[in-house]
Amino acid sequence: MDTVIIGASGGIGAALSDLYESRGDQVHRLSRRDGGIDLADAGSITAAAEAVPFAAVERLVVATGLLHGEGVAPERSLRDLDADRLQRSFLINTIGPALVLRHFLPKVARSGRVEIACLSARVGSIGDNRLGGWYGYRASKAALNQLVRTAAVELARSRPEAVMVALHPGTVDTAMSQPFQANVAEGKLFSAAQSASCLAGVLDKLTARDSGGFFDWKGEPIPF
Repeated sequence: MDTVIIGASGGIGAALSDLYESRGDQVHRLSRRDGGIDLADAGSITAAAEAVPFAAVERLVVATGLLHGEGVAPERSLRDLDADRLQRSFLINTIGPALVLRHFLPKVARSGRVEIACLSARVGSIGDNRLGGWYGYRASKAALNQLVRTAAVELARSRPEAVMVALHPGTVDTAMSQPFQANVAEGKLFSAAQSASCLAGVLDKLTARDSGGFFDWKGEPIPF
């Protein structure tokens, strides 16, 4: 399949790119590191979509996210909330991916199976929130889930075989999870390659009836 991976320089994005290439797929890698796309720069998203080398994209994966760094840190309580940090979280975790969908979905094949996945997080589930905290990350990923759901409804009208979902990759041994790994249960910290293999396996099994859903790395649905 002709595949576009956004966030391809990150741990999961790079592993997914490698995996799909090993299958024989043509993979177009995009990331801020290589100058191809910056989710904080709307113009770069438009330009990246216009420069896609495929006549029709068959798989699009947005493998991006911001939990900490760049002036952002997970909030423990309401007193930690800061307008600039919240805006940054939503810019990278919600607005950027939304603009990716706007500009890249017209490039998606109009017939046959297509796959679109955005990496979300279990903590973005409102129904599963029992611990609180992490306001900006939780809320921005919850908003991403709603965008995916809404876009899937629209996409189904023109591409009825499309599979468009939000995916939780598990806790992966990357720079994003590094400060929080001490609290991860034994056997629950995955390598990027393990997570990529699981996510690709989930996508392989999902059908158009699952489009608009939110699934974990095992393929089990997560409540919104």
